[in-house]
Amino acid sequence: MSDATDPLTDFEKRSVTIDGVTHDVFIAGSGPAVLVIPEVPGITPDVADCARRLVEAGFSAWMPSVFGEPGVPFTNGRALKTIVKACISRQFLAFARGARAPKVDWLRELGRQAHEECGGPGIGVIGMCFTGNFALALAIDERVKVPVMSQPSLPLGRDKKSAASLHVAPDDVATVKRRTVDEELCVIGLRFTGDVLVPAARFRSLEREFGDAFIGVEIDSSAGNDWGFSKDAHSVTSKEWSADPDNPTGQAWNLIVDHLSKQLQTA
Repeated sequence: MSDATDPLTDFEKRSVTIDGVTHDVFIAGSGPAVLVIPEVPGITPDVADCARRLVEAGFSAWMPSVFGEPGVPFTNGRALKTIVKACISRQFLAFARGARAPKVDWLRELGRQAHEECGGPGIGVIGMCFTGNFALALAIDERVKVPVMSQPSLPLGRDKKSAASLHVAPDDVATVKRRTVDEELCVIGLRFTGDVLVPAARFRSLEREFGDAFIGVEIDSSAGNDWGFSKDAHSVTSKEWSADPDNPTGQAWNLIVDHLSKQLQTA
């Protein structure tokens, strides 16, 4: 985990306004586009490094700053402040059930712009933590060829219904399910087994909904696990990621890049 502020100077900072809502978007690389939707508390240095790895793999990374201060390192205080602010925002509908958050439509239009500019068969989407379910919701769009749900943490709540919920509108789930049949779309999900924010029941729901089209990666973080992951391990593609190809997080990342390459870099 990086403790220093990241200036993000290797990204182009672009102000994007969609339906009257403006966010800065940090863009780098060439090739097909992949949206990197940050986790709480925002574009931390670790999230930015995730985008940089995509650039190294031959993709254009489009990283919208939908909350928080870009480049500032993670702290528990910043995370809590961001969650509180996002939870009361209608843009995210953190406590709604069976509804599409307005931010999904904003991101969908951003994806259209990214695809139009970068070309290729379509785009990839990586949602993290608070935005993990957005990757699934965005897959209603035929441009999205690889949706990746990294530690999808919504809805919040410890009750059984919340634990099993996907926090995506039922009609949107049905649309994605049709795509898994008609277009052989695959949905990728990542979690640590001990992560209380991403219950196992949520992945069981994804398995029931999408069957073999759901690729679920569950990394052991129980006490005494082989890789020394703590019981608080959470961010599979950012903070906890390891460059070691034998590390489960490194293997998970290689799986993502492999799917992106097959779906986006093939003529």
